Amino acid sequence: MNQLTHLECSYCGAIYESEKLQTVCLKCGKPLFARYDLEKVKETLSKRELVGRVSSMWRYFELMPIKERKNIITLGEGWTPLTPVERLSESLGLKDLWVKEEGIIPTGSFKARGLSAAISKAKELGVKRVALPSAGNAAGAMAAYGARAGMDVYVFMPEDAPRVNIVECEAVGAKVVLVKGLISDAGKLVKDGNEVMGWFNVATLAEPYRVEGKKTMGLEIAEQLDWKLPDVIIYPTGGGTGIIGMWKVFDELEELGFIDSKRPRMVSVQAQGCNPIVKAFEEGKTESEFCVGANTIAAGLRVPKALGDFLILKAVRESGGKAVQVTDEELLDDVGKIGCLEGIFACPEGAATVSALRKMVDSGEIDKDEKVVLFNTGSGLKYTDLFKTRAQTADPKIPFDYLQLLK
Repeated sequence: MNQLTHLECSYCGAIYESEKLQTVCLKCGKPLFARYDLEKVKETLSKRELVGRVSSMWRYFELMPIKERKNIITLGEGWTPLTPVERLSESLGLKDLWVKEEGIIPTGSFKARGLSAAISKAKELGVKRVALPSAGNAAGAMAAYGARAGMDVYVFMPEDAPRVNIVECEAVGAKVVLVKGLISDAGKLVKDGNEVMGWFNVATLAEPYRVEGKKTMGLEIAEQLDWKLPDVIIYPTGGGTGIIGMWKVFDELEELGFIDSKRPRMVSVQAQGCNPIVKAFEEGKTESEFCVGANTIAAGLRVPKALGDFLILKAVRESGGKAVQVTDEELLDDVGKIGCLEGIFACPEGAATVSALRKMVDSGEIDKDEKVVLFNTGSGLKYTDLFKTRAQTADPKIPFDYLQLLK
């Protein structure tokens, strides 16, 4: 059984009903968290009970916000591989390095988790029309799940969003608006259209349930590592819902008795051209400032100010972690390195975690014996426009010089 009881403001603690359509806290404008009766969860959910369950994020139904299973909108998202990467690990001087590979998930990125949960709850609460500002991958995920739910879907993206995201949205029937500006400008257009269009805005942390889908990444890591959390988790951060969700669910797991009080050091990775979390962390601030002129080729990291910035910073500091910035050149180079060493075609955001890890190993902030988990949050196949090819041409009528392939 589902044990969702209420919603609670993550900042001021105000309480809201979970079976009414909610956005953010009416008192302070901060994100709302779903809360559960964990004592009742213990009655039906155990480590043994999980054995043999569906291989998707919905295996954790008791800790998800949907009341009736018939309302779940799913494409089989979640339960992605936690892959040991020995050659990459050796190249960095480490012994125990893993990659959580979200690139194989439906719609090609981790965004499917949050949008599956959000669209499922929206359907349960009677929503027929949804809208979303997105840098790209969230739009594709919402379009897919919205279509599966029979909803009208409207997407607002920066005009320089990856073309594949525009195509995938339109392929499943969404109406797409390209915005001259950043995701923050797209967000304003969605908000301004609420009254006229009557849509429900499922922007990052603008409703309570995308974070519940993202928290399943933490649940899976715990289960896949036999309920012993790693020493370090390195995560690429735009809106930061994944860090927020994992930090939330670790507390839920401890209360259930599944894990102890040990927590990973949470490392937030951003691009140098859009680094509001890094700046706030280094300056000792609890919230970030808007990043003027945000610019990076990693579209998912181009979020000039996250609504949940205070929660990201809180998780990083409480865990003893840090926020790290990398350059576009570094992350693009590491797309090639993780690909050549491990056969993983990572998205630029995922490759940024490799760049950050290298910096932390070189500075001595990560020890060679520690267990480290990197998140590749999407497939590099969604970013092929960023890469030049080096393929050679052969004419079967002319003898081919095979030895040139060795150069």
